Amino acid sequence: MLLGWSREPLLPDWSPLRAARFWAGLSQGDLAAIVGTSRETISSLERGASLPSVTLALALARAVNATVEELFAADELC
Repeated sequence: MLLGWSREPLLPDWSPLRAARFWAGLSQGDLAAIVGTSRETISSLERGASLPSVTLALALARAVNATVEELFAADELC
């Protein structure tokens, strides 16, 4: 886990993915480029409007130095 990062969001409406991206110093576009998806997909994931594939979830976790479990609640991924 990234030093200083917590699954608890900085703001009440922030998802764990958004908080981790913030602490990693990445914009949505930066993160999208790293994991090979679009900025719109990152936005949708952060809002909870969609769920990532296993491959994308793993890539996102690696990119922000977190675990899939830290970024997404288990009940979201079922």
